[in-house]
Amino acid sequence: MIINLSGKTAIVTGSTGGIGLAIAKGLAEAGASVVICGRQQDHVDAALNQLRPTQAGAQARGVVADLGTAEGCQALISTEPQADILVNNLGVYGAKAFFDISDADWEEIFQINVLSGVRLARHYALGMQARGWGRIQFISSESALNIPSEMLHYGVSKAALQGLSRGLAKVLAGSGVTVNTILPGPTRTEGAIAFIENMARERGVSATEMEALFLVENRPSSLIRRFASPEEVANLCVYAASPQASATTGSALRVEGGIVESIA
Repeated sequence: MIINLSGKTAIVTGSTGGIGLAIAKGLAEAGASVVICGRQQDHVDAALNQLRPTQAGAQARGVVADLGTAEGCQALISTEPQADILVNNLGVYGAKAFFDISDADWEEIFQINVLSGVRLARHYALGMQARGWGRIQFISSESALNIPSEMLHYGVSKAALQGLSRGLAKVLAGSGVTVNTILPGPTRTEGAIAFIENMARERGVSATEMEALFLVENRPSSLIRRFASPEEVANLCVYAASPQASATTGSALRVEGGIVESIA
């Protein structure tokens, strides 16, 4: 299968590292003109440098904005008013006991993980609908289905994306615009590596040992029995953004290593 996204503009939020950067690179390698988004200019510049060798690297550009705010979303929209592909990857997470999660914590995680996607989809979907083609993705998590007790607010925010994506797919039914969620499992991103290293120090074990312990203790149903790479997640995102995925919409596409105990 040859995926050709030449002539398409793709916006990937939270794309200066990790899964977001891997998605941006994958889309650029398929020929899309990619817009990198991040809060710091130096991080955006570093990400753009990684896209330069790709097929559409010369067309890649960046926007510096805090998309966890309404003002930041509007800044992106003002700079890039049109897109054919929107990947809402921006998200934060962190372990915190339920009884310690404050109202401010809940508000922050919903502003970043959920409302950023709402605001951007509300704008870009209209243009896609008018042109009769578009791809919208929300990067969710297997935690949307297996709500983790150690970061309940994160799991709930990802579950909200599942409902948002399915509902928006219905709103755009028959328009040529597809809307899907992508559900990664534990993925070896910079943030996950730091998370595991912190746990390793607390437990007095190596990071490699802690990664294995984390899977046994927190994700025992994993079938690949390892963390995925960002590129493995990005491969599914690039396919879902392609013309070949035209009949896939309203779906939760899993790339979580078989953690979810379901045959559906």
